[in-house]
Amino acid sequence: MSSRITRDELAARIAADIPEGAVVNLGIGAPTLVANFLPSDLEIVLHTENGMLGMGPAPAPDAIDPDLINAGKQPVTALAGAAYFHHADSFAMMRGGHLDVCVLGAFQVSERGDLANWSTGEPGAIPAVGGAMDLAIGAKAVYVMTDLLTKRGESKLVRECAYPLTGVGCVTRIYTDHAVFDVTAGGLRVREAFGENTVASLEALTGLDLGGSAASAEGN
Repeated sequence: MSSRITRDELAARIAADIPEGAVVNLGIGAPTLVANFLPSDLEIVLHTENGMLGMGPAPAPDAIDPDLINAGKQPVTALAGAAYFHHADSFAMMRGGHLDVCVLGAFQVSERGDLANWSTGEPGAIPAVGGAMDLAIGAKAVYVMTDLLTKRGESKLVRECAYPLTGVGCVTRIYTDHAVFDVTAGGLRVREAFGENTVASLEALTGLDLGGSAASAEGN
C-alpha cells in the first residue's frame, strides 16, 4: 500500500469538502485541478481573479476558446450564467470577504497557519505577492493543496516559515499527498491519513507535534 495519493486523487478529495452554494477561487497551479472533480449536480461557483464568475472545468483540446482563461493563463470553460467583469471588481470580491473558499499552493505553512506561497527568495523569483495575499486574507476558508515534502525531502509544514509570508494565521486546512491537516489553536492536527501513514510517521516526516488521531483514508 502506498503512503501517498496522486495529485488528481488529492484534487478530488478537496472537491469533496467544498459545500454546495460556495463561491470558490482556485489558485494557480495544482489547485486548478479541483475544478475537474466538482460534482456536476451541485451548484458551486468558481471565481477567477482576472474577472470571471461561473468558470467550468478545463476544455477538451479541440474546444479551447483563447478568450477564456484563468489567472494562470490556462484555458477554461464558462458555465451557463457565467459573468465577466473588471479586474478591480474581482479584487473587491476577494478583499470584501465574498469568497467562501480559496484553494492555494504553498512553499511552507507554519503550525499556526501562516502561509508562504509566493517567493522562495531565489534570484529570478516573481517580484511581488500579487493576488495571493488578497485571497489568503479575504476568503472565509483557506485550503492549501501541496506535496508534504519538497524534492529534497524537507517538510513544507514547519514551526516557522523561512520564506516571505503571504498571510499570517490564514490557513484553515492543508491537503497533502500524505494526509489532511487541520489548523487548530493547539497547532496542526491530522484530520485524515492516506495509505500507510500514521500520526507517528507524519510527526517523523514533519518534526511537528501533530497530536490527536488519524482516520485512515482506507474505506472512506
